[in-house]
Amino acid sequence: MEWISGVAGGLVLILVLRSILRTLVVPRGLYSVLVYRLWWGLRRLLCLIAHRGGYAAIDRAQTWLAPLMLVGMLAAWLGGAFLGFGLLLYAFSPLSWSTAFREAGSSLFTLGFAGGARLRLSALDFVAAATGPVVIALQIAYLPTLYAAYNRRELEVTLLQSRAGEPAWGPEILARQWLVDTETALPELYRSWERLAADMGESHATYPVLLAFRSPRPYRSWLVGLIAVMDAAAMQLALSPRSTSPQARLVLRAGFTALRDIAVSVRADFDPDPAPDAPVELTYGEFEAAVAMLEKTGFRPERSTEEAWPHFHGWRVNYEAVAYELCRRCDAVPALWTGGRDFPSEPIPPRRPVDRRPSAGRPEVPPGRG
Repeated sequence: MEWISGVAGGLVLILVLRSILRTLVVPRGLYSVLVYRLWWGLRRLLCLIAHRGGYAAIDRAQTWLAPLMLVGMLAAWLGGAFLGFGLLLYAFSPLSWSTAFREAGSSLFTLGFAGGARLRLSALDFVAAATGPVVIALQIAYLPTLYAAYNRRELEVTLLQSRAGEPAWGPEILARQWLVDTETALPELYRSWERLAADMGESHATYPVLLAFRSPRPYRSWLVGLIAVMDAAAMQLALSPRSTSPQARLVLRAGFTALRDIAVSVRADFDPDPAPDAPVELTYGEFEAAVAMLEKTGFRPERSTEEAWPHFHGWRVNYEAVAYELCRRCDAVPALWTGGRDFPSEPIPPRRPVDRRPSAGRPEVPPGRG
């Protein structure tokens, strides 16, 4: 019985150490079973609690996912260490089960209320005493990195709100620029989101718990915002290739590369090299309706809708499937052109402010459902 306890304790400690290193130390986005299972279990539980309340209830419930994951990871690591050291102390000493686990807890949490003059257990006691503070210190050091990445992300998502509405939608980005004559600002928008996409691809793949951090406003989402910027760039390139800034191509490349890196880190299936004519869920009718809405704002395409569709399709096939899967897993706001969700929902069009200019301006163009 003692050797079984010793082997089991050693395996538990190895698994705990492996999970800590993969999650907190190794900067490579290694897959952690603990983080993924905890995310999956807590997400399902919160969705079940708020399932009948629509997106508003889902968003309120999922707000707690990130803090619960952080507390759950720490509790799982400390609990695993407690179990592992308790089994080892039982295996290498004449202590009873209760006494072994009592001494493991005393050493692990540096309480010091249990102990004895057993020299051969001193090494285990010292290792256990070091493990608890080290795990807690690593978790505390982990938080500033997470929140720094979160703040960088949410700054750009907030800035996007005036350009894309809430929730963000690609055609709405283009429509608003032509409505207020700020289309020359699009290259700078693409440049900013190219850098943000690269940042998110690195940070969210390395620390997947960031996927559970939601925006402060329910109709904002980093993922929906990235899809909207990519759709806007793809539409502009498809409709007006000669006048579109090269930054549009760069943000598309950075965007779908970031989405794929994140998908790899959470083991989401996707085609890494889809054919340009591979099927997409977005229909030609939706694209046609968006182009018609865009033309009412003063946008003058260089290609017809029929000519532009294969080009837009060729761009979107690179990111649609992986973007839809991540939106589903993250329970993102059900915006237009972002796929289905695991909860009952209808696509929510962006809210556009009323034109209150005193002079006769352009007619109001309501955002369509595409």
